Amino acid sequence: MTDFLRLFRAMADATRLRLLALLEKEELSVHELQEITGLAQSRISTHLGLLQNAGLLQSRRAGRCVFYRLSPDMVGPARELMVQGLQGARQLPEHASDQAGLRRVLVRRHDQAQLFFDQVAGRFDRSYGPGRSWQAFGQLLLRMLPALVVADLGSGEGLVSELLAKRCKRVIAVDNSEKIVAFGAAKARKNGLKNLEFRLGDLQDPPIEDASVDVVILSQALHHAEDPLRAIRSAHRILKSGGRLLVLDLLRHEFAAARELYGDKWPGFSQGELQNWLETAGFSQIEVAVVAREEHPPHFQTVLAAGEKPAEKTSASPAKRGLRRAR
Repeated sequence: MTDFLRLFRAMADATRLRLLALLEKEELSVHELQEITGLAQSRISTHLGLLQNAGLLQSRRAGRCVFYRLSPDMVGPARELMVQGLQGARQLPEHASDQAGLRRVLVRRHDQAQLFFDQVAGRFDRSYGPGRSWQAFGQLLLRMLPALVVADLGSGEGLVSELLAKRCKRVIAVDNSEKIVAFGAAKARKNGLKNLEFRLGDLQDPPIEDASVDVVILSQALHHAEDPLRAIRSAHRILKSGGRLLVLDLLRHEFAAARELYGDKWPGFSQGELQNWLETAGFSQIEVAVVAREEHPPHFQTVLAAGEKPAEKTSASPAKRGLRRAR
């Protein structure tokens, strides 16, 4: 097989084009590529091996990790073919999600605080200590909350809303089931939670005023939405400047029975999808990370996505503008 034919064969695959597009500007490890694409490690390694054998990639080892990058030595037809391949990669349906995942991975590389948290969280329940539990730890953190106005979209009967209402200034729970809203409202009255209000509505278009809440929570609710991006855009709409969105949902999975058993419309979401949607909706300071994995099959994983609505730029008053002109 000639070198040129080997190049054609190497690039005649959509998955390999995805990998080349991710490695176009940045060196990445197999683990990082797996996290971005959601593909199995063995599949990624096979594709990377074919690309490297064709002379399109170079690799280096750092400890137990192997990093890959585009070969800087490509010239002539190989370079031209690579340019055409990268243009084709940008037309793939996964391209936007892949690029969002790449941005997230690169930010986290430099986020030592996130690395420290991951290490602490991983150690938290490995060794027993009397009274040491995530439940107790959660109650401690709950008492650190300031007096916030919170919207819990897709709240269900309001488990999270009830906990938050004990500390927050006001909590608005939105659900599209009349029975659940009635049940939650009755329970709130019974428990004396006057600052907890249940409203009937769709999380994609919640009945909440623009720029009126400090925090929006979508806790295991987004995978029930017909249009997740619309729900995230609505969250941005109702948030005050500087407000935060917190999305807690399932990482994309292959448990097909979830649709029938739980009424799920989506099989979870990849980290790249969530990153891309939050960016598209206008959020900044975005963080996306897997925060839990169930011990028993089908081993659902939970992903947490957070973003901030940027503060609006305020223009100077007419008097101040006049003063500047006078100067």
